[in-house]
Amino acid sequence: MNLAGLILKSAGWRFSVNVDMPDKCIICVAPHTSNWDFILGELCIRSKGMTAGFMMKDTWFFFPLGFLLKAIGGVPVAQHRRTNVSAGVVAQMAQRRRLAIAVTPEGTRSLNPNWHKGFLHIARDSRVPVLLAYIDYKHKHVCIDKAFEPTGDVEADLLAIKRYYSSHAFARFPEKFSTGL
Repeated sequence: MNLAGLILKSAGWRFSVNVDMPDKCIICVAPHTSNWDFILGELCIRSKGMTAGFMMKDTWFFFPLGFLLKAIGGVPVAQHRRTNVSAGVVAQMAQRRRLAIAVTPEGTRSLNPNWHKGFLHIARDSRVPVLLAYIDYKHKHVCIDKAFEPTGDVEADLLAIKRYYSSHAFARFPEKFSTGL
């Protein structure tokens, strides 16, 4: 067992992967109500010898933290300027043989029932599946649970994903999590 696995185990957490991991994918992770979600996610992925990039608000990429975040796979996202983040990620998907990008569709640790749809556009345009992963603080379990193939109907896809998370999510701060359903 590696260091990340030992840390998870000693804290009483477990991580499972219920799907075959494709070479390229988007990993949709919810709920996201705490900074601990990021740490748990990194420990889980690394405990299995896997890596995943992640999209994060660009304001976190300040010196010297920005160097570390980029080194472990961080992709800065400018939230307050109109930028085409998805085109950049789609280009990276096309160029690389293996790439998993983790996203939190809520886009914030605060209550937000209006989830972002960019990850679905990226998956559709890259022709990669979306893997649904949940964090269950009640049972101390993180799981990459299901592969979701985008249909191209972003609204219907987001609704299906929200329905999934309505029954698979035990947030650290439940009052900050909503699917809006």
